[in-house]
Amino acid sequence: MSDLDIRPATVDDLAEIVALLADDPLGALRESPDDLTPYRAALRRLADDPNQRMMVAVRADRIVGTLQLTVIPGLSRRGSTRSVIEGVRIHADERGSGLGTQLIQWAVDESRRQGCQLVQLTSDVSRTDAHRFYERLGFVASHVGFKLAL
Repeated sequence: MSDLDIRPATVDDLAEIVALLADDPLGALRESPDDLTPYRAALRRLADDPNQRMMVAVRADRIVGTLQLTVIPGLSRRGSTRSVIEGVRIHADERGSGLGTQLIQWAVDESRRQGCQLVQLTSDVSRTDAHRFYERLGFVASHVGFKLAL
C-alpha cells in the first residue's frame, strides 16, 4: 500500500468526504451531500483549530478514506492529553484491504507524536463489524457513552 497518501483534507476534498460519510445506513440519514455549505464552514473551523486534524487517505488521486483526530489537553489522569478519533470512513471498494488499519495506525502514531497518553473513539452500537475491527487493533470497549442531541 505504498501508493497511499494520508494528508490533511482541503475544501476541494469535501464532496468526496461527505459522500464517504453518507455511504452507510446511519450516514445516509444524517448527511447532506447535495449542500456542502455547512461542511465548508466546519472545515474552516477545523483548519483554524491546532488541536484538530481532518485527514483523507488518497490512492490514485481518489479519496478512499477519512477520519478526524482531536487532541484534548486535560487535568485528569495527572494532566494527560488524550485524542479522540471520529468520523472514520473507508470507501466500500477498499474495505478489507488493510486501509482502515493504516488510517487508524496513522492516528495512533500522530497521537503519540502530540504527546497523548490515551486514544479513544466511539462507535455506534449498530456497527458491530467496526467494533470487531477496533478490538483487533487493541482498543477496549471500557466505557458506556452518552449523547444529548441539541
